[in-house]
Amino acid sequence: MTISNRVKELRARFNTTQSELAEAVDVTRQTIAALEKGSYIPSLLLAMKISKYFNRPIEEIFFEEEDE
Repeated sequence: MTISNRVKELRARFNTTQSELAEAVDVTRQTIAALEKGSYIPSLLLAMKISKYFNRPIEEIFFEEEDE
């Protein structure tokens, strides 16, 4: 299984840049870029900060997908 996310989709919906989100959750823009590409799995703390920023449950942003 892999962890996928809807961070890029939510950023677009909220009209937020990677830099703005990164600053709000106290990480680098590169961390947000890697997260959106799926090459970085966030800590629980970071997932909670992102969830709070978008005012959405963690499960709505981060989810498991079956590997093919």
